[in-house]
Amino acid sequence: MGMANQPGDGGRPASPTDRLAEDVAEVVREEVRAVRTQLADAARPAGLGFVLLAAAGGCAVLAVGAASATSLRMLEAFLPRRLAAAGMTAGYVAAAVFLGAAGLERLRAAGGRSARLADEVRDAVSSTAGRVVPAGSSAVRDELGR
Repeated sequence: MGMANQPGDGGRPASPTDRLAEDVAEVVREEVRAVRTQLADAARPAGLGFVLLAAAGGCAVLAVGAASATSLRMLEAFLPRRLAAAGMTAGYVAAAVFLGAAGLERLRAAGGRSARLADEVRDAVSSTAGRVVPAGSSAVRDELGR
């Protein structure tokens, strides 16, 4: 790169140490650029993969919603509308309770931090349910009393 007669800063000839430092710095810069380019090239397909996975998840949520709406319409053919909606809601709540309990049991069985997390989640759910269930029951009684 540099020659012995090239001026350095201030018009002085560059010393071999300065030239070596500049050469090493330039090599490092080129390597950093190459690594940055490689990472960017590798990240593009991964980013697209994440976007595609997110879109698939969104489609799955929409499919579950459509299936739920279809099931509700089928129930409404046999039951009054409110009873069909209440039945679907009760089914979802029962499934959530069952799946949540199974998940917490697995976490508890894993031990360590997972068991502590399971206990914290169980306590939070119990506390919330202790406030929500009485309020919901009261609302249902009020609605049925009309």
